[in-house]
Amino acid sequence: MLVRSNVIPWAPAALVAISLLTTSCASHDDSASAPQATASASAPHGYVEGAQEKAEQQSRLLLNDPATGDTRVLDLITGKTHKVSRTSGTIELTTDGRFGYFHTAGSTRVLDSGAWMVDHGDHVHYYSAAIRDVGRVPGGPGTRVRSDAAVTAVTDEDGRARIYRRAGLEKGKVGSARPLPGTHAGVVVPYAEHLLGVTDDGKVAVYDREGRRAASPDAQCEEVRGDAVTRRGVVLGCADGALLVREDDGRFTAEKIAYGSDVRETERATAFRHRPGSDTLTAPAGDRAVWVLDVTERAWTRVRTGSVVSANTAGEGSVLMVLETDGAVHGYDITTGKQVSRTKPLLTGTPETGSDGDAGPVIEVDRSRAYLNDSKGKRVYEIDYNDNLRIARTFDLDIKPALMVETGR
Repeated sequence: MLVRSNVIPWAPAALVAISLLTTSCASHDDSASAPQATASASAPHGYVEGAQEKAEQQSRLLLNDPATGDTRVLDLITGKTHKVSRTSGTIELTTDGRFGYFHTAGSTRVLDSGAWMVDHGDHVHYYSAAIRDVGRVPGGPGTRVRSDAAVTAVTDEDGRARIYRRAGLEKGKVGSARPLPGTHAGVVVPYAEHLLGVTDDGKVAVYDREGRRAASPDAQCEEVRGDAVTRRGVVLGCADGALLVREDDGRFTAEKIAYGSDVRETERATAFRHRPGSDTLTAPAGDRAVWVLDVTERAWTRVRTGSVVSANTAGEGSVLMVLETDGAVHGYDITTGKQVSRTKPLLTGTPETGSDGDAGPVIEVDRSRAYLNDSKGKRVYEIDYNDNLRIARTFDLDIKPALMVETGR
């Protein structure tokens, strides 16, 4: 694979200093959290068996060509690609930050990317390990996977959810699943040592890790579509806006963030994209606009753009990046709605409009760079969004990266 840079090859700087204090991390469920292993009293703080702790984020891209099944893992630190076994007929590729989930017609393949982070609030640990296949979980089209440090929830298209222990996946085995009672209108999301769902009648439901109903907020989310976990809580996309579900000292509350005006069904926010750790979410608002949801301020902003293919932002004052049908990435000031930057056309051919981020070209964002996949051109672009959308590196590949997700964030 050829890596090209328009300036110099980029070496990521350490993003968060790793604290190696003798004091322990904030407490959490050590029996099922990610990944604990057999650290002895003499092991250094943050020790994880079989992994190397790093001083910087270990970002990797998972890439797949559904037509051929060719699959690659692109290490963004070294610029090298790794071949892994094929997965043909992939309908959707998703991730929880470490594992890649290749959704096919018959099941979902689980791949350990070997890159992840553990956020303890006041400090962060970054890890790298070997890439390996974990196996498959049941579930065809429409299957959704969400995880936290302890469990992975798999919800099928009929609303049935199964819960897997995260520790098993980390050891390279899918393991047995525990079914969650009932069916759900939307995806089941692990959060705050509980499981959040929306029942078929639109009511928010909270379960403990054993599947028992816990105290739930008296809240509705009609026609739930789209979800995101932020530092402020879990955001659910509803017919009239968003619902923010939060936990505070074991108590769950819900707050509606309404659009503020009538929004046509075709312009609803139904699939959120954001930088992990950010409280600023994006979603297409029809074909020629993008919703930006500031969870901190509880406010929606509708930014008028060209024809939208995909959108994302790093949040915290960064531009809104919109891939449009001219093949270029456009940068918009979220506050004013004005276009402030633009790349040259990057994609080979004309991308389709109206992508919800599950297939086709996407913009993946981390703390310093954004990534755009050009399937027909067999390349991935690295974009410095803090420098007027400068193309920092170009990764030439031996496959068509039709599907892409980033791990290690």
